[in-house]
Amino acid sequence: MDRLIAIGEALIDFIPHQIGLPIKDVQDFKAVVGGAPANVCAAFAKLGGKAALITQLGNDAFGDKILKELARIGIGANMISRTSEANTSLAFVSLVKNGHRDFSFYRNPAADMLLSAEQIKPTFFCDAYALHFCSVSLGNYPMKEAHRAAINMALNQGAIISFDPNVRLPLWNDPESLLRTIREFIPFAHILKISDEELEFITGFDTVEQAKEILFCGNVKVVLLTKGANGAEAHTRTSQAIVTSHDIHAIDSTGAGDAFIGSFLYQLNRDKIDCKMLGTLNEKVLAKLLQYSNEYCEYSIQRNGATASYATREEFEKYRLWYSE
Repeated sequence: MDRLIAIGEALIDFIPHQIGLPIKDVQDFKAVVGGAPANVCAAFAKLGGKAALITQLGNDAFGDKILKELARIGIGANMISRTSEANTSLAFVSLVKNGHRDFSFYRNPAADMLLSAEQIKPTFFCDAYALHFCSVSLGNYPMKEAHRAAINMALNQGAIISFDPNVRLPLWNDPESLLRTIREFIPFAHILKISDEELEFITGFDTVEQAKEILFCGNVKVVLLTKGANGAEAHTRTSQAIVTSHDIHAIDSTGAGDAFIGSFLYQLNRDKIDCKMLGTLNEKVLAKLLQYSNEYCEYSIQRNGATASYATREEFEKYRLWYSE
């Protein structure tokens, strides 16, 4: 079992050419392939791992563009469906200050949201090392049940389940619905990745230590907390590690969190760390994993875009060597 599988949205991000403006004032955009699950697969694949995506695209030119880009990166697309019932998801992004973003989504509904549980097959997971998912596609649509089916099938194969809530409030009718859904799916995950901005929304607390009873529920064995310029943390029930970030100039944070968890899952697979071992990782091992993923994230935010900003293993090794000198 050596393949990362992600389920959820693959979409077109319209990235602005002008920086520091709200969406309503941006004059022109560049269309690039995005969507958090697709981004995570891209990081994993560009570092040398095998990855595949479960989603549904519209029978439109944007769906064609996504498939072409996934093939270029090396992401398996044999589990991707096409439909004429809805269009491929679109997201318009503005880059305000310090690389942060504002979003406007067009998916009411979109093709990915209509993927049904019946379209998920046990054979999808016969070689799955891990299954990754987010909350963007967990609204009250068929895709939510497709997630349940995928999680159950992946668990039956012994795969690691990874969940990044990836909070996007504009996609939900009210924050409480999103919070209930995130809390509903946390117990299915072995690895939970959240940002410092999401921690209080999800738990009501400012630190992982305070929120342990909420976060370490069900199957959860590892909690990853990304803190932007302040570094990252990794927690198990019995150990923790903290790393700091280098002082760099952030250009675009699009896909940064996806780069982090994609590279983290890549390392686990590379080091043959299976589900049973996750809860036993000590501070030294956690710190090493964190440092790698935090620096991979740093590489990304110094460049524009999501998948286009991700380093290959060779590029990243050169970057790390340069930084260590």
